[in-house]
Parts: sequence; structure tokens; C-alpha cells
Amino acid sequence: MDILERNHVIQRGKHGPVLLFAHGFGCSQTVWSDVVAAFESSCRTVLFDYVGSGEANPAAFDVARYSTLGGYVQDMLEVCDALHLSSGVTLVAHSVSCTIGMMASLQRPDLFDRMILLGPSPCFVNHPPEYIGGFEREDLEDLLTLMEHNFIGWAEHLGSVAAGEAGPVATNLTTRFCSTDPVAAKAFARATFFSDQRSILPQVTTPCLILQNQEDVLAPLAVGEYLHQHLVHSTLQILEGRGHCAHMSCPDQVIAAMCAYLARSTLMASARTG
Repeated sequence: MDILERNHVIQRGKHGPVLLFAHGFGCSQTVWSDVVAAFESSCRTVLFDYVGSGEANPAAFDVARYSTLGGYVQDMLEVCDALHLSSGVTLVAHSVSCTIGMMASLQRPDLFDRMILLGPSPCFVNHPPEYIGGFEREDLEDLLTLMEHNFIGWAEHLGSVAAGEAGPVATNLTTRFCSTDPVAAKAFARATFFSDQRSILPQVTTPCLILQNQEDVLAPLAVGEYLHQHLVHSTLQILEGRGHCAHMSCPDQVIAAMCAYLARSTLMASARTG
């Protein structure tokens, strides 16, 4: 199967640095529309959908492959291989895709020059006292049980939690969750919410910008601070927003932070080679 068709890969722009946008659980590449438009004239932008999400080919879904984050790492790397991208890529990732990207960076150390991580969380489950991920395991099990017995109710609940408040973003997310295939959604949900990748953080050497909304139930500030402490080349920036989807709720802040970080990274690279 053609990878570009399988993952519904969309490219815009032919010149400049490559920005690879990776969506989070229950969403698709279209969540980036307000952000990616700001970079299409100066960068080569690449968007894709994980198998089981968005407009990816549903025939490619395999429960065994996509029951762990490793299957989504393979999707990301296979998209890059199909586009002949082996270095110089800037990953722009949201939520669980931040973890997927970090895992991919360990397999391909030269692939990403930098990573821009929106609302990252290496583990959603609390492990007190050293780590507060935001949820007790029982709470997440209850969420998956709700998904099995009342898919629409689950979508409405998670949409409002992820948005942080009632309004257009919550409605948008609920609609996206409802349109996801329930079997694929359950596999991705379990892989997302019960994965614990804290142990890989010290191994990640790719420079990272962590963008965190000041109020986010799914990835509290303590998680962003934990990542900043354990990622050796990281910068933490707190945005003045609510909810887990800053690229949807406050895209202008995300764009400004990205532009500033990319400009600093370019200057630093020039200084090293000058």
C-alpha cells in the first residue's frame, strides 16, 4: 500500500525548512489549519493522519500494530521515508504525538533538528509523589468503559475536558471524536492513556520547545515542568490559554512562539557553523 495514500499525506510549499505536523488522539491533520497557514509561504509543510484517524485508509488498520505507541511511531517514520526525509525536519506535535515523536527521535537520531511539543505528556497516570500526570488509573479505566458503552457520551465528555471550557473548540473536538471509528479509537486511547514513557526522556537529545497552556487538565503544568527538567535541551513556555489544544484555542500564541523559537534555532545553528 502506498504510504502517502495510506496516511493521507498533504504537502504544501517546496522551499525552506520542513515542518512535519503530527496530530493527537481522536483528531486529524485538519486541527493544524490555523497554524500551518502561517508557515506555508516560507516552509515545506507536511501533514498526515495516523492510520485509524482522519482520512487515513481504514483498510490499513491493524489492532495488533496500533495497540501500542510503537505502531504510530512506525507511521511517522514511514511517512518520512516515503518523502525521503532523513534529516533537518522540525517536528510540530500535539499531546501523545509528542511522545511518539520522542520515541521516533531515538530510532532516527538525525531525523529531527528540533521538536515543538504542544501539551506533551509522557504519562497521563499519577505516580505519586514523584510524578503527577493528572489522572488515577481508575479514572482512565472508567473513561474507556464509557467509550465502550456510550461512545457519543464519551466524546462529549472528553471534548469538554480537552477544550477546558464550553464553546467552539469543545464542539469541534466532540465532533472529531464522534467521527472516529470506535475500534480504532479504543486502541489509540489505550495506547495513549496507559503508556508510560518517562524512562526515555533522559535519552532524548533533540532540542525541544515545550508549549503548555496555563490551565490544562489533561497535561497539568507539573507535567510540563517535569519534561523540562528531564529533557536536556528543552525550553518551556507557558501560554495564556485554557485546555489541551492550544493550536485550536490560541493559534496566534502558538504561531508567535514557533516563529521566535525557529528564529533562535537558526541563529544558534549559524553561530555553531560560522
